[in-house]
Amino acid sequence: MAQRFQRCGKVGGKDAALAAEVFMAAPLRGNTGYGVYFITASTFQKQKLFQSDRFSLPFIDTLIDYRLQRKFLLHEFVVMPNHFHLLITPIVTLGRAMQLIKGGFSHRSRKDLGYAGELWQPSYYDRRVRDVEEYVHFRYYIRQNPGKRGLAARPEEYPYSSAWAGFVADEVPGELKARMTA
Repeated sequence: MAQRFQRCGKVGGKDAALAAEVFMAAPLRGNTGYGVYFITASTFQKQKLFQSDRFSLPFIDTLIDYRLQRKFLLHEFVVMPNHFHLLITPIVTLGRAMQLIKGGFSHRSRKDLGYAGELWQPSYYDRRVRDVEEYVHFRYYIRQNPGKRGLAARPEEYPYSSAWAGFVADEVPGELKARMTA
């Protein structure tokens, strides 16, 4: 059996108590910079919480609220039944942006929807977008995801997506935009 405790050292000439090891759910990302990121986060145990307006629309409202507060730029998104994808440029750190999105929606779902269960799997997947080709690839992937899952025939027919009529995405960041038009 592995050693679960380690000695903490001496305190006032006496041995300190044994302390339990602390395991973090996800590694600390540190300051990830302020580039564009492709994000994926899943609901707890892949529950299909986002298959109707009841959860999907308040989640989208949460995204829009923090976007309007200038916490991040929102380039693309799709809310699938058990996960979401984003293409964002954080203005705050990436970790803080995700804390606001997931935590903000968790708070809203308890307060406004009366939902008391777990909402999210710990952590999320992030991939920094390195160039124009990756940006275009992730944008395409996000828009096509509902069709691949049989939820819509065309991207603009899926109501929980930035492809839905009326959504105006934030512009592509300058460094990528310059490369796209060059």
